[in-house]
Amino acid sequence: MSAEPDKKALLGQLRIDRKVEPAGAPAGRRLWIIGAVVGLGVLLGAGAWLARSARGGLPVHTAPAQALAGGGSGASVLDATGYVTARREATVSAQITGTVTQVLFDEGDHVSAGQVIARLDDTAQRAALAQAQAQLQSAQALLKEDEAQLAQSVRDVARAEDLVKRNLVSQQAVEQARTQVDTGTALVQSQRKQIELAEANVRAAQVQLDYCTVRAPFTGVVIAKAAQVGEIVSPFSAGGGFTRTGIGTLVDMDSLEIEVDVNEAYINRVEPGQPVESVLNAYPDWRIPSHVIAIIPTADRSKATVKVRIGFNVKDARIVPDMGVRVSFEEKAHGGESAQQQQRPRGVLVPAAALHHEGNEDVVFVLKDRRAQRRAVTLGAGSGDPRPVLAGLSPGESVIVDAPADLKDDALVTEVKP
Repeated sequence: MSAEPDKKALLGQLRIDRKVEPAGAPAGRRLWIIGAVVGLGVLLGAGAWLARSARGGLPVHTAPAQALAGGGSGASVLDATGYVTARREATVSAQITGTVTQVLFDEGDHVSAGQVIARLDDTAQRAALAQAQAQLQSAQALLKEDEAQLAQSVRDVARAEDLVKRNLVSQQAVEQARTQVDTGTALVQSQRKQIELAEANVRAAQVQLDYCTVRAPFTGVVIAKAAQVGEIVSPFSAGGGFTRTGIGTLVDMDSLEIEVDVNEAYINRVEPGQPVESVLNAYPDWRIPSHVIAIIPTADRSKATVKVRIGFNVKDARIVPDMGVRVSFEEKAHGGESAQQQQRPRGVLVPAAALHHEGNEDVVFVLKDRRAQRRAVTLGAGSGDPRPVLAGLSPGESVIVDAPADLKDDALVTEVKP
């Protein structure tokens, strides 16, 4: 009997009581919770970092550094910017006030000197010309009548003189006949003057009629069409601004040249006939050989610059007025210069807004791998915008324009596309 209770006691010791937790369980659960919280914090931090990386840093605008004009026979002594201008440009207008009946051109058309480009209503002018011609014909008819009367008076004098010799008439008859001749002669001379006046009136009427036909004053290209059929044009401004003063604008493309403003501190580097290399902003890879035509002998007091005229050595249809252009005034290499001096780097052009003056240095910020890199640069002698940089930058690098005031070296930035 005693063995059976012992077995029950042993079985009871082996039974697991589920109401009682195993030893050490609370400490393990706490460690698991702490580890989960730490992991979540790490994930949140990583997510925030990734989100910031995706958004980027300070937003900035950039511009590429453009190579200066190069490849000429000499080295550049000065770089400047300017515009293409036309020395021969005219706004063509009628010489009289009238209504436009025909406009025979459009923008971009090539016209020749003397070509008809417009016509005005000429009804009144044709009527005036017909009247003047009729007056001329009337004066010519009167002249014939007066000449016939004069011829008769001359014959009357001859007969009167013959009758006087035969004592058939008195001397008074001869004198009266001679008076008729003098009177007829005066009438003929007066009528001839009337004919000259009538001819002048015809010429004047013809001129007024010709004014109704507008012709091109020189060979060129039409760049603007200012009037349409039905509008009133006049060489004078009238009608409270409702009257056109021009029909179109014509440019002689053979007269195109460049005008640049050179800082007066560097004008001593420029002289007439000096070779120049020009690069149009529209065609940055096209190097156009040019030359200095003249230096305008006056300075702009407000800008401290002197205007220089530059002519193209070649003509091309791609060159049009008001194009922006960069020029490099060149100097032929001298025998005493070293090969390194003759082949010195030409530098780049950057917007003036990309340059900053810090202490004794001129600096720019360059965008590299989404970070702003501070660069010290050496400026050239050019003026205006863009500015030449001789050292510190390479062509094609992106410089930050209008950099934020708090931008630092190696700062994370995001390029904002225009």
